[in-house]
Amino acid sequence: MKLEPGDAAPDFTLPAADGTTVSLEQYRGRRVILYFYPAAMTPGCTKQACDFRDSLASLTSAGLAVLGVSKDTPAKLAKFVERDALTFPLLSDPELEVHKAYDAYGEKTMYGKTTVGVIRSTFVIDADGKVEKALYNVKATGHVARLRRELGVD
Repeated sequence: MKLEPGDAAPDFTLPAADGTTVSLEQYRGRRVILYFYPAAMTPGCTKQACDFRDSLASLTSAGLAVLGVSKDTPAKLAKFVERDALTFPLLSDPELEVHKAYDAYGEKTMYGKTTVGVIRSTFVIDADGKVEKALYNVKATGHVARLRRELGVD
């Protein structure tokens, strides 16, 4: 079931690239951009992560935290963070439990072929833990700029 605005955002606790654990509950009282991406260090995912990195100051100023989630191991995520100087938490969900809770894993069409995998998705979660925006099948390029426009972030 795809999440809709107003739904309770599924809570989670996941290991981060830096060895800590991060839970959605830690961010209660703040708005969160939670995004799911297929694989660290691939071209599209790198573009998207770097766009979030480059926009982080304005997003933070607007009261938004950014969390990225993939099925990669914390060790691979740590390399991604270091290689691209990423400045927000990247979380590891190798069992895909959180992906599935957000309906960010399943059937998708790539190049006209139906496959099963990670669905590039972004959620804006409000300070009370409710879904404000649920965006599925987003494009890596231009997504952060579109999100900033929709959220009124300069």
